[in-house]
Amino acid sequence: MHGARRLWLRVLGLLWIAPVGLALGAETRAHLPGGEFVPLLRPAPAPAPASVHVAAFELDRVPVSNAEFLVFVKTHAEWRRDRVAALLADSGYLAHWSAPDELGAQALPAQPVTQVSWFAARAYCEAQHARLPDWYEWEYAAAADERQADARGTAAWRARILDWYARPATAPLAAVGQQAPDMHGVQDLHGLIWEWVEDFGALTVSGDSRSQGDPDRVAFCGGGAATVQDRENYPMLMRVALLSSLEGRSTGRLLGFRCASGVRP
Repeated sequence: MHGARRLWLRVLGLLWIAPVGLALGAETRAHLPGGEFVPLLRPAPAPAPASVHVAAFELDRVPVSNAEFLVFVKTHAEWRRDRVAALLADSGYLAHWSAPDELGAQALPAQPVTQVSWFAARAYCEAQHARLPDWYEWEYAAAADERQADARGTAAWRARILDWYARPATAPLAAVGQQAPDMHGVQDLHGLIWEWVEDFGALTVSGDSRSQGDPDRVAFCGGGAATVQDRENYPMLMRVALLSSLEGRSTGRLLGFRCASGVRP
């Protein structure tokens, strides 16, 4: 593991191993082969079916945990909640931890870290010699289920996500890695938390009154128009709505992240 330290944690009677420290290796990151991908949100006025090429990349199998982020703040003290610059994180940043360098009962080690800003998530990934996935990479990964690389057209895929939306937002978070892996070996892309992407700021719901008559039009890529190709894909619309409401310093109880690696084309 390139000299990476291992943090051994016993959670709910199970031994949970979290590699932390240096660059994460193949044990914690899945390989996604990439390929042509038809995004449900595409730049307009490109004719349908528009597609993008997603280059092969690596993606964390599970979201970053509290235990892993704790090691990060202990070794990068500028990201402690009592030291982080106000421009980089709002007042909710790691507010559920019992202390700036302690987790506590509200932040169990194996739960995904949440209440982290985009700036903090980005800094964590950079410390792992990685980066945040971009929108197309995350959506490409999230389209898969256990058997198909693109299961978005199946009722079961959509129902599973909608069931999560129906749960009370105040329910305690499960530990990472409890869901079945998809065909790429990635877990928890749906049903656990929302996740930051590198280019979240490029997805903004238009406030221009001229576009109010078309509910399918969304600002994309720094001001270009985008068209939702699948009006029934409520889960994707929810992700767009969430990301479009955020600033880089924003935090949220259900907002976390995972890291990616690989060179974008």
